[in-house]
Amino acid sequence: MKTGTTTSQPDERAQALVSAYERAGYRLVAPPILQPAEPFLDLSGEDIRKRMYLTADADGRELCLRPDLTIPVSCDYLASPQAGTPQGFCYLGPVYRDRGALPAEIFQAGIESFGRPDKAAADAEMLALGLEATAHYGIDQPEIRMGDVGLFAALVKALDLAPAWKRRLVKDFNRKTSLAHDLDLLTLSSNATKPEYQGVLAALESSDPKAAHALVTDLLSIAGISTVGGRTVGEIAERFLEQAALGAATTLPAETRTLIEKFLAVAGDPDEAAAELRALTSAAGIGLGAAIDLFESRTGFLAARGVDVGSIAFSTAFGRGLDYYTGCVFELHDPSTPPNGPLVAGGRYDELLTRLGAKAPIPAVGFAVWVERAGGGAP
Repeated sequence: MKTGTTTSQPDERAQALVSAYERAGYRLVAPPILQPAEPFLDLSGEDIRKRMYLTADADGRELCLRPDLTIPVSCDYLASPQAGTPQGFCYLGPVYRDRGALPAEIFQAGIESFGRPDKAAADAEMLALGLEATAHYGIDQPEIRMGDVGLFAALVKALDLAPAWKRRLVKDFNRKTSLAHDLDLLTLSSNATKPEYQGVLAALESSDPKAAHALVTDLLSIAGISTVGGRTVGEIAERFLEQAALGAATTLPAETRTLIEKFLAVAGDPDEAAAELRALTSAAGIGLGAAIDLFESRTGFLAARGVDVGSIAFSTAFGRGLDYYTGCVFELHDPSTPPNGPLVAGGRYDELLTRLGAKAPIPAVGFAVWVERAGGGAP
């Protein structure tokens, strides 16, 4: 295993930061470093999946060194008696990702907040606490980058597209080249060449999505297929089923593609962006009132916490490359140093807990502090 140079232990400033989170009401937790690999393979972004360190136990179960702490903390919360109730946790510990010559062991501090129904206020609290973390390390005016996956998802939901295409566009939001490719495919003529197995795909597309997914997964398992190109059986099945939409006798009207591209071009501070979004969607006859209302409510809570809203660089196209984000996402960068990745990064991931086994949706939001970056150490 190539791990590069071993990092040092978190310094006293990192310990003090997490102690402040504990005083703010977040309980300190320390999930095991060795974790089941499946949740990370299924739910993390492609960049994390290809950098994971994988192994297996004596029974052949695939394990990994945790590449982040959001999924382990979420799993432990779901396994606790408090699952489903508002709970907040903080942590300080290493995560492991293959970064070539750089150290594979990366220390992170952070917070995960579960079950709060006041989403706008919870989002604002996470960003405000993230700003306190950068101030703790002497960076009083970090560059604030913000996006909102929920706004794009609301737009896609309002469009006249096949369900499989809607799922694919939202999933590919964090993969800009994939999203552009999706739009190209949707714009193609419906007379484009269809795969030989189009009839099978069409039949599966018309069936219950869960049943179709289970059928394809079972067939792959019977065939002895476990992974292909780093994708799990579940991912292979999902991708196969998505093909059912590609040959549908439907194309993306030019005006719809133009609307999507204009939507993804909206940028500015949150107040400017909200005004532009309302004007754009109103002119197109698209109702995104509830999503924009939540966005504006979050901005109000940020202002109430003393955050300079005018300094936030918001973009509807900004994402974080992790498949589980569903709402507000943000990164804090040091403007005085060369681009080196975020000091603090996080966002809302309301669907993750359901995908991990929760019987009902549980709101969730959090962030991580890259301790070495914030402290001026190794990247």
